[in-house]
Amino acid sequence: MSDSDLKLSVLDLIPIVEGADAAEALAGSTELVRLAERLGYHRHWVAEHHNMPGIASSAPAVVIAHLAANSETIRVGSGGVMLPNHQPLVVAEQFGTLEALNPGRIDLGIGRAPGTDQITAAALRRSADPLSDEDLPELLGELLGFFSGEFPSGHPYTTISAVPGLGHQPEIWLLGSSGYTAQVAGLLGMPYSFAHHFSARNTLPAVELYRSRFTPSPHLERPRVMIGVGVICAGTDERARWLAGPTRLAFARLRSGNPGRFPTPEEAEAHDFTPDEDAVTRSVAKGHIFGSPDTVRTGLEKLAADTGADELIISTMVHDQGDRLRSFELVAEAMPDSFNCN
Repeated sequence: MSDSDLKLSVLDLIPIVEGADAAEALAGSTELVRLAERLGYHRHWVAEHHNMPGIASSAPAVVIAHLAANSETIRVGSGGVMLPNHQPLVVAEQFGTLEALNPGRIDLGIGRAPGTDQITAAALRRSADPLSDEDLPELLGELLGFFSGEFPSGHPYTTISAVPGLGHQPEIWLLGSSGYTAQVAGLLGMPYSFAHHFSARNTLPAVELYRSRFTPSPHLERPRVMIGVGVICAGTDERARWLAGPTRLAFARLRSGNPGRFPTPEEAEAHDFTPDEDAVTRSVAKGHIFGSPDTVRTGLEKLAADTGADELIISTMVHDQGDRLRSFELVAEAMPDSFNCN
């Protein structure tokens, strides 16, 4: 794939940083989608998380409605909606409504993880039963049935019409960080997005598995791959690494069961990382590219070449909103060919 064929997009976790609140975080997301559209990024996704004090993206459908209303051409969607947390009929109605309001601009990325801890997952689903590998195909089958109006003969939901989901199906992606969802996406002939930014060691095996299992469908003739990658771009490698300090600290806190608001670079610099925290952050860093425009361009081009990705979706977690916006600007300047294909 040539650079001119590679699309770049935005994955927005809507960080709540130290010294700010959720309202300011959501305002920052609005500012970011306007910039992303102006620069020519292909899509802007928000990710579902719960019980995380530093992330304001717990209600993707609500945020997507707002972002779509504050933009005109960029695709907006979920990266993703964690399907086990929701009834498929409700998701079909919500995203059918979004698609009816914004025809041709809405994406529905679907994940099978709860996007939170197990206690919060139980509160969301009103059940303490563990999730199983069978949950995703069953729930996904219901969701697609509500959008198409087609269920197998004798299915109990044949009399249900998802209004306005029926006839207003958004572009649907499957999201994953391991091989299981890759197989499901391939067998169903659906586009696949892999979370390289927190599962880098599984990226190549999952993408290869997806392609090997791919079966053409009415919606997709050939495999379509998007890779999620963490990026911080600044004027120099040194500046980018300093801005990335809070990402290291935030991941260390999350893995230790102590998430909080997104820390400052000064707080990260002063933190004495334990050996276990160092190990966690080194593992996570494999899915991130921090550096100057030249460094970032080299890293993104290599990732695209290694994976054969059609699209890279970039997550940029920094404390200062100005630094976050500037990072996306610098990436656009460093990868101009990727903005000629949108």
